[in-house]
Amino acid sequence: MPNTPYLDASVRWKLKSGSIAFREPRTAEVAAQLLDNGLVTEVLGTIGAGKEADVFLARDGNRLVVAKSYRLYRTSNRSRGAVKADGMGHLASREFELLGYAWAHRAPVPEPFQREENAFTMEFVGDGDGPAPQLRRTQLDAPADFARELLRGIDDLAHAGVVHTDLSPFNILVHRGHPVIIDLGKGLRVDRLGASPWIRLSEARTALEHALETLRRYFARYDVPFETEGITAQILRDIDRFGVGTYPE
Repeated sequence: MPNTPYLDASVRWKLKSGSIAFREPRTAEVAAQLLDNGLVTEVLGTIGAGKEADVFLARDGNRLVVAKSYRLYRTSNRSRGAVKADGMGHLASREFELLGYAWAHRAPVPEPFQREENAFTMEFVGDGDGPAPQLRRTQLDAPADFARELLRGIDDLAHAGVVHTDLSPFNILVHRGHPVIIDLGKGLRVDRLGASPWIRLSEARTALEHALETLRRYFARYDVPFETEGITAQILRDIDRFGVGTYPE
């Protein structure tokens, strides 16, 4: 659990003054918070909801954006009481940071814009008809090309030092025929310490193997071979800057 000084000044003030409510805000209250924090100028509606966050379509001036707000209490996170705001603010900050690293390395992710407390804004991936659909809800016109591009995207993420720990057709969008990877909230930053390099690489290997197997099964419906042989070892070898792993040739 992060330390209290990690919190935004506004959250620390709310906790200290007792003005924070220890219940889940209603949708209208979350929208008002997004406006009050200056993240958006207009909330247009909800796009969806995950296990721990709600996602809104909004405007920041003339620009369409997506606002993601981590819920404080109606989540799978086990924190309680005042530290809940701390913990969910930490998750928002972490995902925002991982998006920044990935975007800077040209990985196929939405561009992050601003963060305040437990919410942040990012690029709207879609068009005039609405948000780009999830891969699981899309019939691909060129599945072999999409699969190759997706593998390059996973490799680009790894070169940014990021490994998605829950990659599946649920958190891959199809935008103009190209993959966009979302939901990095529980991603691994594998090129930084915080745990031993061996442990980080072991976690990355497990996540990559799970993701590649999930995607192999998905592309099998198109009779497209999702070539995973040696890919995990190649990616781990590239990101193992401490040389602690062993990888088959």
